[in-house]
Amino acid sequence: MSVLIFIDQADGHVKKASYEVLSYGAKVAEQLGTTAEGVVLGAVAADQLAALGKYGVKKIHHVANDTLNHFDAQVFTKVIAQVAQAAGSKVIVFSNNVDGKAIAPRLSARLKAGLVPGAVSLPETANGFTVKKNVFSGKAFANLTINSDIKIITLNPNSYQVVEGSGSAEVVPFDATVDAPKVKIKAVNKASGEVPLSEAEIVVSGGRGLKGPDNWGLVEDLAHALGAATACSRPVADEHWRPHHEHVGQTGLTIAPNLYIAVGISGAIQHLAGVNRSKVIVVINKDPEAPFFKAADYGIVGDAFEVVPKITEAVKKLKGMA
Repeated sequence: MSVLIFIDQADGHVKKASYEVLSYGAKVAEQLGTTAEGVVLGAVAADQLAALGKYGVKKIHHVANDTLNHFDAQVFTKVIAQVAQAAGSKVIVFSNNVDGKAIAPRLSARLKAGLVPGAVSLPETANGFTVKKNVFSGKAFANLTINSDIKIITLNPNSYQVVEGSGSAEVVPFDATVDAPKVKIKAVNKASGEVPLSEAEIVVSGGRGLKGPDNWGLVEDLAHALGAATACSRPVADEHWRPHHEHVGQTGLTIAPNLYIAVGISGAIQHLAGVNRSKVIVVINKDPEAPFFKAADYGIVGDAFEVVPKITEAVKKLKGMA
């Protein structure tokens, strides 16, 4: 028996979300009195994988097949199932990101495993196996008990603190049967930007309060000073002020940065559902009745065209950029 943790990677580099899920999976293994093992698919340097041992994983199964360099949910599911069965894994943990959401339900059906998507804390294992998760766009919690032999959890980003210690993981090549993807990739067009939105620790986001695309320099200047990614609300993307890959919210990208700064965004529930797992939320809006202030850790009631440049200037001065 072991706890198997899916280590997500892109372009040969382990994604930020994987460090959190490794720490979480290692703690689950400790609770169950077993070992934590990882699985990574595609080309990743062995030394980079071995270094992941400091997050609590003892062994990493590496399926270094070039077919797996590009994500395909069906292909990944079959390969992970082979690793899980070979390792005798009874608990399998994913990050609740785009890849995890695509693989976990398929793997659940293949292995006849119970699944709790979007866990927010460690499972209760004293009497069964009960997992806490968000429901109703984060307005409430549900405690779900998994009774199946194999259990699958996807962890909401920013729900568990990354625990970094010492040690090195044993990297073991795994010879899996890898199907040819049914979808052929002809080209990969990456979103431009200094910081990928899904990996960003800090995000500066703008809404209709900016009045038009010509004023987006306010957001970009502050983001550049903070080393942050830029995002937007749905109306901004719908009006083509910004590209759709920057749209965050219930119908866009769900993010969980350490700091989310909302400029000129009223805070409709659909938008909040995509950002409410941020550790700190700062809202800048001239309307004191804007709903976003109820969810904010810090709020500034004021005109964004006056407030944001002053914040940007202060950040630059603090960093010696002025």
